[in-house]
Amino acid sequence: MTIRFGTDGWRAVIAETFTFSNLRLVAQAVADYVNNDLIDNGQTPEVVIGYDTRFLSDRFAAEVARVMAGNGIIAWLTRTDTPTPALSYNVKAKAATAGVMITASHNPPRYNGFKLKASYGGAASSEASRRVEHYLERLQNEVRGPNMIDLQRGLDNETIRRFDPSWSYYEHLSTLVDLDVISQGELRIIADPMFGSGRGAIREFLGRTRCHVREIRGYMNPGFEGIHPEPIRKHLDLLAAAIQQDHADVGIATDGDADRIGAMDNQGEFVSPHQIMALALRHLVEKRGMSGQVVKTVSTTAMINRIAAQHNLTVFETPVGFSYIADHMMNGSVLIGGEESGGISIQGHLPEGDGVLMGLLLLEIMADAGRGTPLSEILADLQAKYGPTHYKRLDLHLKSPVAKKELAQRLSESAPGQMAGQRVQDVQTTDGIKYVLADESWLLIRPSGTEPVLRLYAEATAEDAVSEMLAQAQTFIAADPAVSLV
Repeated sequence: MTIRFGTDGWRAVIAETFTFSNLRLVAQAVADYVNNDLIDNGQTPEVVIGYDTRFLSDRFAAEVARVMAGNGIIAWLTRTDTPTPALSYNVKAKAATAGVMITASHNPPRYNGFKLKASYGGAASSEASRRVEHYLERLQNEVRGPNMIDLQRGLDNETIRRFDPSWSYYEHLSTLVDLDVISQGELRIIADPMFGSGRGAIREFLGRTRCHVREIRGYMNPGFEGIHPEPIRKHLDLLAAAIQQDHADVGIATDGDADRIGAMDNQGEFVSPHQIMALALRHLVEKRGMSGQVVKTVSTTAMINRIAAQHNLTVFETPVGFSYIADHMMNGSVLIGGEESGGISIQGHLPEGDGVLMGLLLLEIMADAGRGTPLSEILADLQAKYGPTHYKRLDLHLKSPVAKKELAQRLSESAPGQMAGQRVQDVQTTDGIKYVLADESWLLIRPSGTEPVLRLYAEATAEDAVSEMLAQAQTFIAADPAVSLV
């Protein structure tokens, strides 16, 4: 059996590969990494452990705590499910050695996962993940099991310590958004945590403001009622209905562990992470007078580039995965970093996506625009100044994964001269393959890093151009001998 860490930890299907025995081995490998690579001078290491609302996540987290305590590591274990960014903030706030979050984020309910956090609160580096894999391989070669203690014994001797991560996280968020401005907006808000661990977060944070917040899908349902807890349009019909029923100003949706955001405006139209990031960038620069670098993934809107160019800001484009954005946030003065999937963060926060933070910042943007100004009008103004843009993502399910580099090479060698009536101006292979057209429209083809899925992304100035590019992409894929679609 081989367990490998991806760009954000280890994910697998529950009861197939994600089992208690495998989890304990991974936890022991992390404990070995902490004790051997991160600690010296007799320090007592501490690891913060949290979990989401998935099936058995609380039990999995408790097992991680037992292993940590069995290896002389103090385990801070959350009392209940918690957003990943809240867990990550507490890693930093407690000056802990590392953190572990049991979650499969936005993946289907049959999956669970193990996210490793560094002392700075963001995802562990790829080098750290390789070191954990090294210790895991050594465990398997030595046929050595994990060191563990009884849960109650750990609680009694305080090597396992239960805690509530919420309030220190909320206090930190209050330094990043203007709660007074939000309160003055008296907004009617529908919060949709999609049965994930973001449940209660926006409602609790705004509990003492003049906003009215109603939460839907906030009760415990490990099966997520059969949907993927991913805040994209096809999963948000219930949110659209709630907005209409309440005549709400906005709907805020977060994914399974609340590190991603999606939204809906007052008319029940989907507000994509592209639009949210663009609105946030414009607000931070034009309203708050902030500046800095802008980091986005290859699959994120060109509107970001236009806003940055208007204000003389440098833009860096990375592969998909927030860990790449985090590298820039750790090493430079980044104003905002984000990706198409909804992971976005800003200056002063963790180098990690935060759906709760970005939802609150969107509310600040709305309130700052003036009481009664609908979000649909704010978005129309954004499109008028930095658009027009139309975007669509299409997921093609595969019978088996495809090699990303080899696919990109084949598609690069057969790159078309034009698409949707525009000349292909540039071909990029930063992550998959991206065709950039003369009018800044683009098409990206890349395999998913966590599922047997091939993702097609397209952005153009007109909807028919988007459809034409996606159709042409499917033709490329159908002709590729290494791709087998379901």
